[in-house]
Amino acid sequence: MTTNLTPVGRVLGLWRYPVKSMAAEPLEAVDATWHGLAGDRRWAFVRNGAVRSGFPWLTLRERGDLAHFRPAFTDPGQPDRSSVLVHTPAGAVFDVVDPALATLLHPEGARPIKLDRGAFDTFPLSVLGTATLAWLGERVGRPLDVARFRPNVLVETDDGSPFAEERWVGRVLRIGSLRLRVDKRDGRCAVITIDPVTADRDPAILRTVVAERQGCLGVYGSVVEPGRIAQGDVVLLES
Repeated sequence: MTTNLTPVGRVLGLWRYPVKSMAAEPLEAVDATWHGLAGDRRWAFVRNGAVRSGFPWLTLRERGDLAHFRPAFTDPGQPDRSSVLVHTPAGAVFDVVDPALATLLHPEGARPIKLDRGAFDTFPLSVLGTATLAWLGERVGRPLDVARFRPNVLVETDDGSPFAEERWVGRVLRIGSLRLRVDKRDGRCAVITIDPVTADRDPAILRTVVAERQGCLGVYGSVVEPGRIAQGDVVLLES
């Protein structure tokens, strides 16, 4: 059976997050495995006393300046086999497993864990359209930094209309040699209220998304066929 491919946009931004809720690593290109982008959210911190919780992670919800901590792989070419160094806002550098880092992050106690399948809230990939981001900025009265929404892939859509990515739910995209199934809309939480630079919170952003988009912005996806994705790749919709 012949598969038709329709261009719907191009990749404008690409990021992974070596440690859950810490700063993003911008990428020019990256391999996508069955468990998302190589090296994405492979490390996370679990709060002491919350191990049996349904959501035990230490995240931006608890500490709004976590995005000021910059993780880096010691071997960027093999992130899933690499250790991670974390650069603090004060200029110190810790191995991600150093107990002193855990104490600095959460005085009540936390511990780092490595998850080969990634510490994802729902699905291993997140996609956001530039027009969707611009729409929300217009609604709240100012441009919004894409880092606030922590996507893996930012797509400049060809038709320029907001929420185009929601029309891809249930469909398969080809980006580079990757095939990605768009599984569902991305339900948002208080993290999007946190400015990634100042750590100030603006609840109006989440209120707008809840009131006008049922709490969703962007989409989640999963890998159908592993492959390599790069900045500038054309996004093709299968039919």
